[in-house]
Amino acid sequence: MKTQVSRLFDVSGKAVLITGAGGQLGGEYVSAFLEAGAYVAALDKNVHNPRGKLSSISSENVFIAAVDITDKNSIRTALDACVSRFGVPSVLVNNAALDAPPNATDQDTGPFEQYPEDSWDQMMNVNVKGTFLMCQAVGGLMASHNGGSIINIASIYGMLSPDQRLYEHKKPPFTKPIAYSVSKSAIYNLTRYLATYWANKKVRVNTLTLAGVFNNQDDAFLKKYTAKVPLGRMANQNEYNGAVLFLASDASAYMTGANMVIDGGYSCW
Repeated sequence: MKTQVSRLFDVSGKAVLITGAGGQLGGEYVSAFLEAGAYVAALDKNVHNPRGKLSSISSENVFIAAVDITDKNSIRTALDACVSRFGVPSVLVNNAALDAPPNATDQDTGPFEQYPEDSWDQMMNVNVKGTFLMCQAVGGLMASHNGGSIINIASIYGMLSPDQRLYEHKKPPFTKPIAYSVSKSAIYNLTRYLATYWANKKVRVNTLTLAGVFNNQDDAFLKKYTAKVPLGRMANQNEYNGAVLFLASDASAYMTGANMVIDGGYSCW
């Protein structure tokens, strides 16, 4: 028999949509929800992303689909398939995003003055428009039924300016691009807008802000980055699962329009 506390965190039987499911963190969220007894629609433009783990996940409770979140028709097709198989979703994790990590091309990581307009458009299209379209389609369906929880994934680089000194050792020179910060910052007011807009429809909308995840970065970067983190390290890729499950469950039933920051203390200094 489940206790009152365990029922608070129970997501078993819920239908969950996760975008960017083919990436490093997306696969972790898929595994966590499946282990917790949920039904998962794992969506990604590249479901065979070698950085992820979708290819190793085998369960009758997961539905994997190639989806372009910037295209309404692509979203609608996947959503219809999810509803047909698992019912109306009660959780949406907007995890999909473009970034420009230290191994990106020189064109995308040069100085601000020469940052390409098409790179700006592409990142804003995925990170902002894609999240907007997913909220519109899935959140609208939630609002017309019995409510739900939307979790918009943001970044400390949406709250804070990137510390470009972390990348000074890179050759050729590397600049963390402006479009990533601006796009992730936009997520906060998208969340707050929808939290108030859908409050009377029992759709909760929250932001989860994450910090860096260890992924075999070079030693010079790790030394500089971890010096800025009170806990003294980057996150392990499974350490955000608890926050996502909390926001999806009734344990966060009175939480909406909020920004939950999981960053090892990075933003404290």
